[in-house]
Amino acid sequence: MGKKRVLSGMRPTGPAHLGHLVGAFENWVAMQDELECFYCIVDWHALTTDYANTAELRNNIRELALDFLAVGLDPNRSTLFVQSHVPAHAELHLLLSMVVPLPWLERVPTYKEQIEQLREKDLNTYGFLGYPLLQSADILIYRAAFVPVGEDQKPHVELTREIARRFNNFYGAVLSEPDVRLTSTPKLPGTDGRKMSKSYANTINLGEDEKSIRQKLKTMVTDPARKLRTDPGDPAKCPVFDLHKVFSTEETRAWAAEGCRTAGIGCIECKTALADHLVARIAPISERRRDYEKRPNDVRDIFLEGARRAREVTGQTMTDVRSAVKLPPPTEL
Repeated sequence: MGKKRVLSGMRPTGPAHLGHLVGAFENWVAMQDELECFYCIVDWHALTTDYANTAELRNNIRELALDFLAVGLDPNRSTLFVQSHVPAHAELHLLLSMVVPLPWLERVPTYKEQIEQLREKDLNTYGFLGYPLLQSADILIYRAAFVPVGEDQKPHVELTREIARRFNNFYGAVLSEPDVRLTSTPKLPGTDGRKMSKSYANTINLGEDEKSIRQKLKTMVTDPARKLRTDPGDPAKCPVFDLHKVFSTEETRAWAAEGCRTAGIGCIECKTALADHLVARIAPISERRRDYEKRPNDVRDIFLEGARRAREVTGQTMTDVRSAVKLPPPTEL
């Protein structure tokens, strides 16, 4: 038997940052030898919230393609592609929409959360309401055994399992129910102390050079109790220390924690030590990214070949789905 299959995707809404690295990319890279991996740039998903302004969409897709390759996703071990290059995603989404009850979509936790968080956007659209269903179609069309998600995304996978069961109850055992593969998603604050997010403009991006990284860290907020260099602080209340926990060595973490509590070091010293570790972590990624930037045709070919492989897999699924629904094949009436 072959490897079990995994599917995951990322929206092209701007440069990938440290949150993407530790929350998704490093897990994706680690799974490449264990599983048959399909990783896609979900450009249709980007339209569910940013349909009113698509000026940067193509550029964002290209930038994310570079990030995919720079972090170590290997086209010889994973299938890398752009969602809209595989039209079967949309066809399965349409067929699933015929059988999925409206309340199932309205109860998705992130539906109301995002409407609340993105008040400046008009999200009263069918596309936004239906994005969890499109997400389910993305998974089910590959008959993925696993979906790597953090704890907060488990409801999306459970919805996908319910959708598969409902479809199969109507039409027979056609779609496979995926299992959750929980992944570690460490708390990663941005430079302003809030969750690192493009919408907050508080990110450290994977393509940034050393000078930019160090400059951003210099301005990063710390424990508010440390107003003066001589004031002791609490590492548990410091966003900089949260980054130390993810990117620094145990020795550096111990030094930073002790120095903070005793005011033995200043915040600038603490940030400088963090910057050293962060630059070392990002340097090989930035180098690979610059190399791929010089070879745009190679990047294009990698993703076009990935889309071709993805269409082969989705084509078989859709043949089975159409047959189960009793739709005529494209060559018959």
